[in-house]
Amino acid sequence: MSSTALYRIRRAARRPWLRVAAFCGAGVAAALASAFGAPLIPIEIARSIGSDAVDQILTVLATSMLPVATFSLSTMVQAYGGATSNVTPRAVTLLMEDTRAQTAVASFLGAFVYSVVGLIALKTHFYGDQGRVILFGLTLVVLALVVATLVRWIDTLAHLGRVGETIDAIEEAACAAIRRRAEAPYLGGLPWCPAPASAMSVRARSTGYIQHVDTKSLDALAEASGLTLHLVALPGGFMHTGRLLVEVDGVPDEATLAAIEKAFVIGDRRTFDDDPRFGIIVLTEVASRGLSPAINDPGTAIDVIGTHVRVLALWATCRAVAPHAEIYPRLRVPGIEAADLFTDAFRPIARDGAACVEVGVRLQKALAALNTLGGPDFQAAARREADGALARAEKILDLPDDLEGLRAAHALVGRAT
Repeated sequence: MSSTALYRIRRAARRPWLRVAAFCGAGVAAALASAFGAPLIPIEIARSIGSDAVDQILTVLATSMLPVATFSLSTMVQAYGGATSNVTPRAVTLLMEDTRAQTAVASFLGAFVYSVVGLIALKTHFYGDQGRVILFGLTLVVLALVVATLVRWIDTLAHLGRVGETIDAIEEAACAAIRRRAEAPYLGGLPWCPAPASAMSVRARSTGYIQHVDTKSLDALAEASGLTLHLVALPGGFMHTGRLLVEVDGVPDEATLAAIEKAFVIGDRRTFDDDPRFGIIVLTEVASRGLSPAINDPGTAIDVIGTHVRVLALWATCRAVAPHAEIYPRLRVPGIEAADLFTDAFRPIARDGAACVEVGVRLQKALAALNTLGGPDFQAAARREADGALARAEKILDLPDDLEGLRAAHALVGRAT
């Protein structure tokens, strides 16, 4: 199976309806399975359990689970709205993919479907005495699972949609993307180099963002036709009709060119999976929203700056480890530059927080820390962003004490040469 197919399956599996449908199907199957296991129950035990015992428990489940599921859905919608207003709309995708919330709602709906099907089958005498014993046991198990899910769900509701929790979710997604990219710094290929003048061009046929590149299929196509592919676009890049995707060194046929173009998944929006820069950009959006006059929460920006230090430090650490992914020798792929990561992370915060000395000092200290954690590219990028942040603040801050404190923090980084 190609990585494109796996990517699409992985994306589809995160949609809430799939988990809900699976739990509802399991509820129907569990309710009906009792009749098929009836011969395993001794008739003496079956006569000791009346139909009223099962009927009352199923009635309680049927009347309570649907309101609980409806309340949970309304709470989730409110949390998504709060995240859109107070954090960033780009973070809502992560909240919707939260397996804790999906499992809770799916469990409640599954228990509701189980109880309704069980009641219908019980009233139609589908089970018999022996099947009713199995239904009674399964109902007790379902009841215990629902109680356990409710306990966990109460703890989840206490944090769902909060700014700190959302920042942690974005950080987790960004770090996961960074680890995957560190395992294959050039998507499994070799470092990019210019294609010869005779190379053929493969251009995009749709408009949107590159979400995934099937490098394994590209290498197989190149190997079969004796080609070398020079990729121009990476996940996260914006494409429009006619923009260059790949330069092909060799003589491919039309079918190969079409297959190369299909190896690029282009969607309407950027995703976190294969795009480390997007996670950093979304974190920065959270900081910019906190620094806006409408919210005026510099503490959120300071929190995000510390998160950026952890994320970029992880990038520096992962780069120092030799990649162990499969190498595709016929691909030439651009890498991610440290300068771009630093620009995504810190320049908007320096712009929006130039008037807040606390944010400026914290930003300078963060850049000083990254200056010591990375290699020469980290040091150059940190010093450049520190110089830019200081220059922006000097144009706005008037008090000598504020400027003195900011310049002292900047001295920890040093100036770019």
